[in-house]
Amino acid sequence: MTIDSRRAYAQDGLIAVGVAGLLLLDALLAGSVSGFGVASLLFLLVASLALVVRRRSPRLLLVFTTLCVLGSSVQTPPDAIAVLPVLVALYTAVRAGHRVFAIAVVAPLIVRVLVGNAFGESSQSPAEALQAGFLPVGWFVAAAVTAEVSRQRAAYLEQVEQRAVDAERTREEVARRRAGEERLRIARELHDSLTHSISVIKVQAGVAIHLTRKRGEEVPSALLAIQEAGGDAIRELRATLEVLRDPGDAEESAGSGLARLSQLLERARSTGLPITLTVTGRERALPGNVDRTAYRVIQEALTNVSRHAGRASASVRLEYAANELVVQVDDDGQAQVDTAEVPGVGLIGMRERVTAVGGRLWAGPRADGGFRVRAELPLEGAAAEGTELASVEAAGQGAAGAEVDAPVPEGVNAVAAAGGVPDASGTAAGSREAGP
Repeated sequence: MTIDSRRAYAQDGLIAVGVAGLLLLDALLAGSVSGFGVASLLFLLVASLALVVRRRSPRLLLVFTTLCVLGSSVQTPPDAIAVLPVLVALYTAVRAGHRVFAIAVVAPLIVRVLVGNAFGESSQSPAEALQAGFLPVGWFVAAAVTAEVSRQRAAYLEQVEQRAVDAERTREEVARRRAGEERLRIARELHDSLTHSISVIKVQAGVAIHLTRKRGEEVPSALLAIQEAGGDAIRELRATLEVLRDPGDAEESAGSGLARLSQLLERARSTGLPITLTVTGRERALPGNVDRTAYRVIQEALTNVSRHAGRASASVRLEYAANELVVQVDDDGQAQVDTAEVPGVGLIGMRERVTAVGGRLWAGPRADGGFRVRAELPLEGAAAEGTELASVEAAGQGAAGAEVDAPVPEGVNAVAAAGGVPDASGTAAGSREAGP
């Protein structure tokens, strides 16, 4: 039995006990129990106690209470107190929607009340007899009308709630349909523009490689890197288009993850960028969104090193901790603490990816030169989409508009104050925004 069922039975029990108490008090005030009629009182008390099951069998209860009150009124017609069990049963039956049935069952009792008072005690005046007869009838009418009003109000509230649910469902369906149409439009635009352009680049690079080899010359490493990058771009673009067309397969899409990190590093090395990779902790399977985020952070950081750091080397560090994955990319390029910001969306994209999985990001120049990107990605609960946005530390926009949203981990000195990025010495450095 549920809590609501227990509460309903408790309420009905209180009603039954209350009605029985009123009947017993009326009997005592009438003079004595023997004068009231023991048999009549027993009929009424049984009818009152039967109200406990009024929610389960409203029609059967109405029949039973009516018969009990008729049985108690063999000698004298019932007054307004004696018909209380029938009033409660009548309200319950009409409230449940059994209006015609309720009227048909109660009609004999109404006739008994009217006839008994009209032709009963000769000591009553006609006005008193009329009043004594119509008072219980008025209670019957009031109970039925109250029950019908309550039933109509409940039906109206149910309709309002259903309309609200239908309207919400309709809004959600419209929003999903519009989102689907927008995804398809974006997919078409990407296919018509980027796929063609990237395919042309890949084909042209392939032709140049073929002609170079045909002439017996050594193929430049940059040309091979262009061809490989074009193939990877086409593959990732195809995976993106599949996700846009069928978002249900987003987790199973062939998106990039740390399993392809070695290929990413080799492609970056082929452009002349020296890279070292350090992995600490026990490597293990990662949630899909964390895996892709870590790969994209490293990819964007290495791209920025190639574009902005000049003749520099880079180091990539992966640290598998108990509850998080730490990704850190350092370079020994020309960036300094006072380096002016370069407008772009590279770091913005990284920041959004890291925030989406509930992580934190630091990015900015180091005190001893070079640039650092560090992302801390939580592993517990990271697979759930729509995680509440975690704090994101954007290094270095302190002196130049720093964005520090969370406390800095212990051991990183003055980062929160300076809005900087932790470096090897623990000092803070201002941030720069990488190019697109």
